[in-house]
Amino acid sequence: MKYEALINEARVAQKSSYAPYSSFNVGAAVLTGDGQIYKGCNIENSSYGATICAERVAIGNAICDGKRELLAIAIVGGEGFSSDKMAIPCGSCLQVMSELCDDNFEIVLCEGEKIKTFKLSELLPHRFKL
Repeated sequence: MKYEALINEARVAQKSSYAPYSSFNVGAAVLTGDGQIYKGCNIENSSYGATICAERVAIGNAICDGKRELLAIAIVGGEGFSSDKMAIPCGSCLQVMSELCDDNFEIVLCEGEKIKTFKLSELLPHRFKL
């Protein structure tokens, strides 16, 4: 599988998720142009607006380490929890991706053994960009 290592790292990150309100634990892992993988998990807050998604944590970790070429992200959610749905990136995460990634950036969604891959342009076809 093309993104096996990326998916495995997203699953590792999911274990660190802090989701006491939704119980929907999400892990993400982003792949950079030099082959590095950066992880992130969702971190909820009782002030819901202060919650941060796993995707933005992973991307932020890569950016903080000076990485600017982002190739793909694997997102794992729902496994072992009450939902049987894949964790599709929210609008805020898609907007962050649109700012930092090109249209060919790949988004790999995983739930159990089900895997679906999308280009950023498929999930956000009319993106806002200056």
